[in-house]
Amino acid sequence: MNRASRSLVRAWIGLGPRFLPFADAATPELPLRRLLRLSMFQVSVGMAIVLMVGTLNRVMIVELAVPASLVAAMIALPLLVAPFRALIGFRSDNHRSALGWRRVPFLYRGTMLQFGGLAIMPFALLVLSGAGEAAVAPPWVGLAAAALAFLLVGAGMHVIQTAGLALATDLAPAEAHPRVVGLLYVMLLLGMVGSALLFGAMLDPFSPGRLIQVIQAAAVTTLVLNGVALWKQEPRGGAVRAAATPREPSPAFRDAWARFRQGGQVERQLLAIGLGTMAFSMSDVLIEPYGGQVLRLSVGDTTRLTAALALGGLFGFAWASRVLGRGTDPLRLAGGGALLGLPAFAAVTLAAPLDSTMLFTAGTLLIGFGGGVFGHGTLTATMGAAPRGQAGLALGAWGAVQASAAGLGMASGGIIRDVAASLLAADPGGDALAYAVVYLAEMALLAAALVVLVPLLRRPAPAHP
Repeated sequence: MNRASRSLVRAWIGLGPRFLPFADAATPELPLRRLLRLSMFQVSVGMAIVLMVGTLNRVMIVELAVPASLVAAMIALPLLVAPFRALIGFRSDNHRSALGWRRVPFLYRGTMLQFGGLAIMPFALLVLSGAGEAAVAPPWVGLAAAALAFLLVGAGMHVIQTAGLALATDLAPAEAHPRVVGLLYVMLLLGMVGSALLFGAMLDPFSPGRLIQVIQAAAVTTLVLNGVALWKQEPRGGAVRAAATPREPSPAFRDAWARFRQGGQVERQLLAIGLGTMAFSMSDVLIEPYGGQVLRLSVGDTTRLTAALALGGLFGFAWASRVLGRGTDPLRLAGGGALLGLPAFAAVTLAAPLDSTMLFTAGTLLIGFGGGVFGHGTLTATMGAAPRGQAGLALGAWGAVQASAAGLGMASGGIIRDVAASLLAADPGGDALAYAVVYLAEMALLAAALVVLVPLLRRPAPAHP
């Protein structure tokens, strides 16, 4: 290589950390190529989320004529597993396999759970709908099979995410954790966006055969992506040597949790996470209906609003990663994300009386951005609060609160909107006011989250041995 070529290569390498998103997340311990390969588990989780919450939500109601209440119950089933994420993380912290792995066995189990659920899901849904020859099957067969499929996929997603994020923190040095976590969640969002576009194209026009092909292709893709992600990631040498020597029994979950929450800051922190996440999640299922019903936007326009929400989240995670990499207090950053949510929801609320699509779009983008900043800040803060060797427990606790609060927020948002709409049915602007009630409730929850966060900004973090 001549001198000019070497200069060109050095210049290109230097551009990476400055202009390529998350290029600075790479470290000598975790090079960018290896980190991107590890992030494939987030793509598989994003694919499963879109399939259950987005694609199958519409297919079950419209094409298969399944009652909406039953669809909502099926989608909510994975939330039953969410509270156990802290326990899953704790188990992965203290697991010691014969091959010397801690995280990989849990990632494998989660992958097989997700694969199994997706493998049986299309047949379960067809039986549930009572279409064709399935009409002769007892109703409970379709109900039980569909419930099992959704529960397996949900359990797999929670196990994969908890153990996968813990593995990433094991491999990366502490100073790189914010950037690594940011990259992983950006990959989750990219997986969701890409999967939504792909599933939509593959299911048009709809047929039962296409449904089977798409969902089972997703099952196989789960195996491939997670297999690629895990290949030669977790080192075995040290763990194998440790396995050959006697050690003290693993601590009980109760003791580990008490150690994690010592000082009282963690409980307050988790409460703030729950309030903020619930606030940002209540309008997730209402953005498109609000745009169509109140602002009279087309289906294409409202779909772009969902993309704007996701794009805002991507920018939020990216910016938060950069700021946290400079040593910014993650809880202070999370508070900033919650503050951004206040004018964002105010803009969306005012879009109706001002009849401004531009204001609505800007507010939606800012909601995504604030939610991304809040999520990254709280996740990084929770990781920082973890005692040594208990990253899985901390990540599981964050995931349990975040997933449960998000599900509760989406459900309560729809309930509040429906109740308000029934009470305001006689008002000519009742539809807009019903949505405004939800947005005002979200602003109140964000204010409550800020109140909870303020004392944490004034107290030093507890020292963990």
